[in-house]
Amino acid sequence: MTVNIEQMVLNREEKPKNKVWIIAFVFSFLALLVDGADIAFLSYSLTSLKQEFGLSNIQAGALGSWTLAGMAIGGFFGGWACDRFGRVRVIVIAIALFSLLTCWLGFAQSYEQFKWLRFISAIGLGALYIACNTLMAEYVPTKYRSTVLAGLMTGWTLGSVVATLLAGWLLPEFGWRYLFYIAIIPIVIAVAMHFLVPEPASWMESRRKRLNEKASGMVEQKPKNTFEMIFQDALSRRMFILWSFSTAFLQFGYYGVSNWLPAYLELDLGIKFKEMTMYMIGTFLIMMCTKVIAGIIADKIGRRAVFAFGTIGTAIFIPIIVFGNTPDNILWLMLFFGFLYGIPYGINATYMTESFSTKVRGTAVGGAYNVGRLGAVLAPLTIGYFAQGGSIGTGLLIMGVAYFLCGLIPAFFIKDRLFDPQKAD
Repeated sequence: MTVNIEQMVLNREEKPKNKVWIIAFVFSFLALLVDGADIAFLSYSLTSLKQEFGLSNIQAGALGSWTLAGMAIGGFFGGWACDRFGRVRVIVIAIALFSLLTCWLGFAQSYEQFKWLRFISAIGLGALYIACNTLMAEYVPTKYRSTVLAGLMTGWTLGSVVATLLAGWLLPEFGWRYLFYIAIIPIVIAVAMHFLVPEPASWMESRRKRLNEKASGMVEQKPKNTFEMIFQDALSRRMFILWSFSTAFLQFGYYGVSNWLPAYLELDLGIKFKEMTMYMIGTFLIMMCTKVIAGIIADKIGRRAVFAFGTIGTAIFIPIIVFGNTPDNILWLMLFFGFLYGIPYGINATYMTESFSTKVRGTAVGGAYNVGRLGAVLAPLTIGYFAQGGSIGTGLLIMGVAYFLCGLIPAFFIKDRLFDPQKAD
């Protein structure tokens, strides 16, 4: 009876029509835009939060770490939920969760309240990244996949631009709380996406196969869940381990830099807040262009080479910013940094989703990426620790080492295009 009910639900879901991926792209783009804005809100609020709640640099850095811990949990179980319940359903629930709880942050009256609300709301943020990229990877043909997913990731960066503009307007005039009040708006996206975007055909077909196997009694011959399926297959197990390490280094570097770079420009380099926001906007805009360019090139020459160039290039350039900056060249250094900094996340989603088969893709990508995110939890704390006794720039140099290690692993051990996400393998 249970199988029949589930089959009826599947039959009512219309298979995606031609070009419906464009609608899915728009909603996924908007979802990642508000995701990126939410992360940036915390970065721009750090100075104000330190003043209002009397925080040390370590406590301020810990807010970033609590955010990453919540995102790790959300991404890990969000990937499993994608395989079990559907990519679109997870996106809708994730948006609703972080939209409501991030808005609630504006009403926090203590550091402890803010910390726990941030941790829980970040669970939705973590699930969103995995679900959006998995959804689009299964909608777009291999020939254009890297370009489209790179374009999707510009939504995350555009969110940072929007957050920067809003911070430059709201923080000086109204204070940090208003940045979080407006986070209620994205719930409209969740409602609309629920009604307008169907699940991808490859996921629907893969689920039908599992239901048929269950009905025929074949399911007993297979692993009980997708986590077991990953580790019982040699290739999936190897890719999971390699990507766990690589994404740990990527996120350690990325979130460490993004969490503290505005404070570094403002406090260490003495750049005024409004000038700092303009520098950050320029960096983010360059990142958006870079992601699309990197995606186009990756579709032509392969994901591996482009990813390695971006990560190792970023690693080399961070010391140049720390040791070679002057009032005359800092803007140009930031713009070139944005060029390199944008490449890895323009390629990462495509590269990872093509490393796993459809039946375990959500769980494997979500698991590997968010096991890695647990390692990245230490990044904001690490910079905060070094900032206690010296310069934020010292902590940024450690982020450069992480980027270098991130690039080496795929360069030597992870091949391009192992699986086609449009096929229900």
